[in-house]
Parts: sequence; structure tokens; C-alpha cells
Amino acid sequence: MSLSFHRLLLVPLIGLCLNAVGAPLDEPLKPLPAVPPLDPQRVELGRQLFNEPRLSVNGSLSCASCHRLENGGADNKAFSIGFAGLPVTVNTPSVFNASLNFRQFWNGRSDTLENQVHEVVQSPGEMGSNWEHVVQTLSADPAYQTSFGHAYPDGVTMSNVQNALASYERTLISANSRFDQYLQGNTEILTTDEKYGYQRFKEYGCIACHQGVNIGGNMYQKFGVIGDYFQARGHPTESDLGRYLVTKDEEDRYVFKVPSLRNVAVTAPYFHDGSANTLEDAVDVMFKFQLGRVPTDEDKTLIVKFLKTLTGEWEGKPL
Repeated sequence: MSLSFHRLLLVPLIGLCLNAVGAPLDEPLKPLPAVPPLDPQRVELGRQLFNEPRLSVNGSLSCASCHRLENGGADNKAFSIGFAGLPVTVNTPSVFNASLNFRQFWNGRSDTLENQVHEVVQSPGEMGSNWEHVVQTLSADPAYQTSFGHAYPDGVTMSNVQNALASYERTLISANSRFDQYLQGNTEILTTDEKYGYQRFKEYGCIACHQGVNIGGNMYQKFGVIGDYFQARGHPTESDLGRYLVTKDEEDRYVFKVPSLRNVAVTAPYFHDGSANTLEDAVDVMFKFQLGRVPTDEDKTLIVKFLKTLTGEWEGKPL
């Protein structure tokens, strides 16, 4: 019996796995939640700060310089350029849906968005500033004095800058991907190939790590479960040590936060080292070093088609 005939038999079953309200039953992936209730003044202040280059020591770099909302909230380079014109040491992850990750940074060293902001501003490779300088700079700006005074009783402080930025970042939810619409019951929104891609994604075991509401971002995993990825790639760097840099525990060597796959089709290059230039390259690496399996060319193509359904919207437009 041909594969295409098997599809004709099975595709209706994929569409029928629905509960009474039209949502797929017991799926390991969940639709994105709505943006939480937030103080609009703090969100707007955070939006301004997100685009404020004076957060960096020399006024050359804002959050938006590396987390480009028009590029899926990431950068289009393997390594973003820091305030001094030099590349940073790890690939910039997307800021979209970052509030749904259980930790921030590839090595998970921050547990909140506020702490992530705290570190980036002071990072010698990123913004290179310090909080005393930032607070003094913003306090000297009459517009910021007014905005902070309206949003916070104590005005411009380190904690309030961090809170405003984190409040804005919590609004960066890339809702309404075609896959989310499928999870919410619109099973006709995906093509036959895309539905089969999702089935293959689960059957091969990708779902073991890329799961939950953010399709990742909720656990740690070693990079190179099957085989030594870093030996194969060559040119080891300190950043390759991953979570070991935080814990100094040998079991955490080469361990990283599993990245979210939301918007993955528009956030190349991939991995902490930016080594995979295309989605197809990234899928190849995952099969070889994480799953230890060799997919058929057709199955790989189907999985890539599924991954492209994870691209959401921002301000009513596809990313």
C-alpha cells in the first residue's frame, strides 16, 4: 500500500481527535495564553526603554538593537554586536514569549525577566553600563522624569527600570500562529503535510524536550545526548560549557535551556553558537545528536513544514 494511500486513510483521524468544544485532545503542546493584565503606563514606559540606546554605556545599543521585533524578536546574525563593536559570545534568543520560559539565557542563569535586564545592562560584552549611570542618565531627562513619576511613586530607580522593561516584554506574545488556531479547534487551518509533520515531530521524539505552551523553554537538556556535538563542530568556546558555567557541576557541562520553537522559521541562525543557518540544518543536527535517528527525507520535510506553522503574529501581522 502506498504512503499516499496511508495518508488518505489517516488524515481524517488526525482531524477527528477533538473534544466537545473542538480542541485537540490531550495534546502535549498548548496554545499561547493571552497577555496578562498589566499597567499600561508601565508597559509604554518599558516600550520606550526597550528602544533606548542610553541604557548602554556609550549610547550605541538598545534592547531592540539585538532583539529585533521585525526579525522574530531575535537577530539575523550568529552573534549580535555589543556596545564596543565586538560580537557577543552566544546567539541572541527571541524576546517573543520569553516571559513563558522557566529561566532566561541559554544557561538559565536568571529566573526572571527583571534579572535578565539587570545582567544585560551590566554585561561587559553587551551594554557595558552600570545601574548608577543608567539611573542618573534617565533622571536627567525631563520626559523620563515625568513618565516614571506617573508610573511609579518613587520615580526613576533601578528596580523600576527593570520592572518597566519586563512589563513591556510580557506583552510580547506572538499569538495566533496557524498551529495555535489548530490547537484551538480549527483543524482545517493546517495542510495534510503540516499535520503529518506534527505527527512525525511527536513520533520521532522531538516532543520530549520541545513541549508545553512555549514548545520548549521549560527544561534543561545536554547538547549532544547522542554523540559529541562539540567535537564534531570543533573550535570549543567557554560558552559551550552551558549551565556548567553557572553551577560548576560536571553533570551540567554542555547543558542548556531547551529553546522555544515558536517563530523558529523566522529566527535563524540557530543554537547557542549560531551554527545552523537554516531550519533544515538545525533539524539535521537535532536528529543526529539529540535523537540518534536518521529520518527519511520526506519525514524531515514534513517536520520542517510543521515548524513553519509555529510562526505567530505581532500587532496583527505575521512575524
